[in-house]
Amino acid sequence: MKNIMENLKYPIGRFKLPLSFNKEIINNCIQTIQDFPEQVKNEVFNLSETALEKQYRPEGWTIRQVIHHCADSHMNSFIRFKLALTEEIPTIKPYEESRWAELEDSKKLDITISIHLLQALHQRWVVLLSSLTDADWEKQFCHPETNQFIDLKTNLAMYDWHCRHHLAHIINAKKS
Repeated sequence: MKNIMENLKYPIGRFKLPLSFNKEIINNCIQTIQDFPEQVKNEVFNLSETALEKQYRPEGWTIRQVIHHCADSHMNSFIRFKLALTEEIPTIKPYEESRWAELEDSKKLDITISIHLLQALHQRWVVLLSSLTDADWEKQFCHPETNQFIDLKTNLAMYDWHCRHHLAHIINAKKS
């Protein structure tokens, strides 16, 4: 049962940091971020209100909540990139993503709003990411809960995984 729940929670596996980064890995991650909004839109196009309430696992988020979560999370990540690029190792502001997912906008709002937000945000994000130099990818921010210093190439890899992870959640929820 534990393996089944683990597979439902992490359908593409847990995040694994690449052993090394090169231009190809970085470009592939940027491509994932570029493609994500359209992939989500294609997966949820014409889903009924009932289908949007399907969960990818017992006690997991609904498809609607996953989409709104991605908008919330990706906005935060975009801001973290900009902070790291403009400040000397800024300390970022964490947020309670599970509590955000329980707020009314995440539970009830039309998904089109967050899909449009993701489309616009990812367009800006890709332009920003594509402009970074090798030195920029080494810039860091500090996560105050873990006291970790996270460089931008690691954060990029985490959001490449995040996009694929939640897209798999949506696909799996549709099958349930």
